[in-house]
Amino acid sequence: MAEFPNRKWTMVIDLDKCTGCGACVVACHAENNVPIVTEQEVIRGRGQHWIHIERYWEGDFPDIKAHFLPLLCQQCSRAPCEPVCPVYATVHSERENLNLQVYNRCVGTRYCQNNDPYKVRFFNWFDPVFEEPLNQQLNPDVTVRSAGVMEKCTFCVQRIRRAEEAALVENRPLQDNEVLPACVQTCPPAALVFGDLNDPNSQVAHLATDRRKFRLLEELGTEPQVIYLKGGESHV
Repeated sequence: MAEFPNRKWTMVIDLDKCTGCGACVVACHAENNVPIVTEQEVIRGRGQHWIHIERYWEGDFPDIKAHFLPLLCQQCSRAPCEPVCPVYATVHSERENLNLQVYNRCVGTRYCQNNDPYKVRFFNWFDPVFEEPLNQQLNPDVTVRSAGVMEKCTFCVQRIRRAEEAALVENRPLQDNEVLPACVQTCPPAALVFGDLNDPNSQVAHLATDRRKFRLLEELGTEPQVIYLKGGESHV
């Protein structure tokens, strides 16, 4: 049986294109069965957005400029959240360089959350209730997590698996841009690009050579697999 080749799944986010519309946030909720919490729970630090938009303001009223930065799990090659998990619920896939979360192992110690410098891991503190007819829109490819486990972005690993298996069945290589996480597929200005950095002909490999590139908190040595491109223009 054919084997999946080693890949380095990477996301490139062009901050010059991001308008802060939030379409990626909505798409992530719908694709990954992420529950919605109230404003009061968010104020208490109980937010559940696997991807959220950080907003930075520059200038004084009325000349205020807004900068937007989509923030999600950075899929670090040297993830600080992994070695602190006592039950190996957060593990690293060397074959595809993904930081995976095994829900049925997690016991909710939240050590990974405390050791995460990006603060993109969330503790599922309640059993979500999807009332009729909202339960009909749940994605059957993604489990509905129960209370007491940690959650985070997975680069829509279910979509990665589906595309890889389809390519194997058809006995062909996986094409660039064939795998599209929900946030990438939905982004109106195409600010998010996803692909295999090990493929020299991929779009992400080309964008990774852009002189505007940077990684968040790169000085910590976490080696994130999310690459940002600095914005040269602000959006109001």
